[in-house]
Amino acid sequence: MKELIKFIAQALVDSPDKVEVTEVVGEQTSVIELRVAKEDLGKVIGKQGRTAKAIRTILSAASTKIHKRAVLEIIE
Repeated sequence: MKELIKFIAQALVDSPDKVEVTEVVGEQTSVIELRVAKEDLGKVIGKQGRTAKAIRTILSAASTKIHKRAVLEIIE
């Protein structure tokens, strides 16, 4: 999951080298934290949060396939 989010985020931003993804793994749920450069934050969130919602939908579909739950947190 971590690699999936990193790949998507790096494709969206102007500074792909500043993308940081950390994963906090629980028993059933994983929390994936995404950090990007301050100027790229808007690109990851998108208008009215549409891009962030799309990324969360992809993450949800991928995590369902491996019978886990994943939550995406976008950190400023």
